[in-house]
Amino acid sequence: MAKSISVVGAVFVDGSRFLAARKREGKPLAGYWEFPGGKIEPGEAPEQALRRELNEELAVDADIGPHITTATYEYNHATIELATYSCTIVNGTPQLTDHDEIRWVTAEEARELNWAPADIPTVEILCR
Repeated sequence: MAKSISVVGAVFVDGSRFLAARKREGKPLAGYWEFPGGKIEPGEAPEQALRRELNEELAVDADIGPHITTATYEYNHATIELATYSCTIVNGTPQLTDHDEIRWVTAEEARELNWAPADIPTVEILCR
């Protein structure tokens, strides 16, 4: 049985668009689009983990807002439980560190991207 990993993802919204990030080559799920974020470390609350991960991955400080949804997906390497949260950038401009591309997408544009499976339930909510 694959190990279970709890992760968090940030949904940044700008009008009718939201931020999508594509994993760079050499990373797990390279080439897939996702909501930026990462693993919850032992002793961290989900919101703390997301704030830390956004600083590490995008070099931004963010306010963590309401929980959107939690989805579980069993990959070959692990079972991922992804909790997504509505977030607001309070300082900085997103930088590429863990991803090879980031873009603001409309719901229509998001439907054309190759999303990581665990992120799809959040995409579906945003595209309603």
